[in-house]
Amino acid sequence: MTQIEFLRKIRENDGLKHAVLRKIEISESDRRCLFEVITDMPYTAQDEQAAQEAVREAVPPLFRGELKLIKLVADPQLIRHKILEYLNHSHRAAAACIRAEDITVTLGDPVQFMFGVDGAERGFFEKNEQLLSGVKGMLERNFCNVFEGKLVDKEKAGILDEETEEEEEPFDYRPARTFPVEGFETIDESNVPKNATYIADCDFTSDALTICGEVTFIQERTTKPKTDASGAVVKDGKPYLRFTVNDGTGMMSFSYFLRKRTEEKIREIKEGDWIAVTGENEMYGERLSFTGRYINRGHAPEGFVPEKRQGKAVPMHYSKVAPEELIDYSQMNLFDQSVMPEDLVKNTFVVFDLETTGLVNSPTGGKMDAITEIGAVKIIGGEIKEKFTTLVNPERKLDDEIVKLTGITDDMVKDAPKIAEVIPDFVKFCDGCLLVGHNVQFDYKFVRYYAEKEEYAFEFKTYDTMSLAQSMLFLSNYKLNTLADHYGISFNHHRAWDDALTTAKIFIELIKAKKCLPKA
Repeated sequence: MTQIEFLRKIRENDGLKHAVLRKIEISESDRRCLFEVITDMPYTAQDEQAAQEAVREAVPPLFRGELKLIKLVADPQLIRHKILEYLNHSHRAAAACIRAEDITVTLGDPVQFMFGVDGAERGFFEKNEQLLSGVKGMLERNFCNVFEGKLVDKEKAGILDEETEEEEEPFDYRPARTFPVEGFETIDESNVPKNATYIADCDFTSDALTICGEVTFIQERTTKPKTDASGAVVKDGKPYLRFTVNDGTGMMSFSYFLRKRTEEKIREIKEGDWIAVTGENEMYGERLSFTGRYINRGHAPEGFVPEKRQGKAVPMHYSKVAPEELIDYSQMNLFDQSVMPEDLVKNTFVVFDLETTGLVNSPTGGKMDAITEIGAVKIIGGEIKEKFTTLVNPERKLDDEIVKLTGITDDMVKDAPKIAEVIPDFVKFCDGCLLVGHNVQFDYKFVRYYAEKEEYAFEFKTYDTMSLAQSMLFLSNYKLNTLADHYGISFNHHRAWDDALTTAKIFIELIKAKKCLPKA
């Protein structure tokens, strides 16, 4: 079956009629062919099953076919991000000339992208004829659209932007920070990048992203078994490993499927070891998900200190939302100062939680979702002493599912302050503290995005109660309500304030048991 025949077959299904084949990854050692397909439409289980059948027909004999189906809708902001990412990786000279505001995207058939250039830059771009065609090819591999690119004068590009009917959120592209991987020892593959991206900056899609960090969690899991229409198991689940690594700028969890030739060495990796991981950072539904393809040994340079981003100074005073004293009588018995670890007493923590309009917490996923509530508490000297809580006007209508999930309605937020008004106060509340959350990176990315829009460099050490509990407790799952039940804490789930207070109590209990803070 040719590529054209494969696409023709899967496009017979309504949810895949615009689908494109992004790539085929072949692993001879595993006898595996992975087909990565992108669609811009909602698809059903029947559509996916039909595509899987087409994959099985397309793979060579004795090979196992796998399908990775990604829903990705062309959005001007996301297209701009992809172009800048591509230029920074493949055309450094062009990347030095083109900024986000120099790129105009007009949706249509075809989708047009225009680079605003001045006289001197135009000559450079016209000599590099392959640049526009390279961008066009990259976009058509990543979206279900036909693209057309051209050069325009910068002044005209500005006029075109003003004429764009739909107002877009401004997008500020900043290259990801990296550090060299030292002490490299091959396990899976030697031909991989030897510079690792800061985990804090891994908010973009990539076919070959390398991260490097200390292993803080390892667990063996099994994929769900395949069943037939009657529910009978026709194929057992496949074992895989789940890792969490920390590089000092953030934490990343990922899945990794074992290879027979390197399984023994991979299983020798233990918590506390440093590893370098290369894999794919791709959209899964509305969220980025990293899958490790190659694991090798390696570590950050000795004495590595993450590079700091520059931003506005922390405000001197609160303007819209000020913290309040918190009196929680349950702490009197729950938190006995005589057994408080020194790390809890000498550090100050902000434990926070958000309610949002959805799951998109990075521009890579399309239009950013909005924050509807911030709830936070401050742990000082081992006690929960302050609270910061506010509803936030998302400047958009809330859908019924979100209202049902959070209990927050349009009427509740219509008179609330906007995020641009709240962020300076929350930055001030967090200043000088260590941040804590349950699955903390999800909420942290939201706050960092909106803080950076207001030109604040929101960079803090974070601690995750989910990861911490996974490494210490043996429970059926590590959801917030499960941990609350484990410690006998009652709360009103799905409101930011209640979740933050409960998370703080769980964090204190975990650190009391551990006797010290985990590495962050």
